[in-house]
Amino acid sequence: MTVAVITDGVETVEGTVIDGRVLVAAGELETATGWRLEPEGLCRGDVCVLVPDGAAVRVDDRVDLGALAEVLGRRHVVDAEAGVIAWSLDGEARRQALDDLTAPSFTLPDLDGRLRSLEEWRGRRRMLFAFSSW
Repeated sequence: MTVAVITDGVETVEGTVIDGRVLVAAGELETATGWRLEPEGLCRGDVCVLVPDGAAVRVDDRVDLGALAEVLGRRHVVDAEAGVIAWSLDGEARRQALDDLTAPSFTLPDLDGRLRSLEEWRGRRRMLFAFSSW
């Protein structure tokens, strides 16, 4: 099945959702998240994060994206029915956004389906209403 992975952007890759866990092939990991598994740990560019228990993030030949989010200190949520996993910003970025009282950049469709970016309204007051059925 195709799964949507929301991290710093949105990517769709082939994956599986089993028991609320999103699993992707190791070869899809970098496309899905920007990170890759190396012998020294989880790497992105020249930054690597130690993965203390590599077996904890693997299920057979696949990688558990929720377990990797935890290794990176990012919260995550999975919608198994829709095949979606979303990672939060890292802890420092979340703390900085709260201190600055600034929302991260994002783009969403309005009620007419037109894509709207938060930056369109920079400096003008707007109310953002979010709703979830779950």
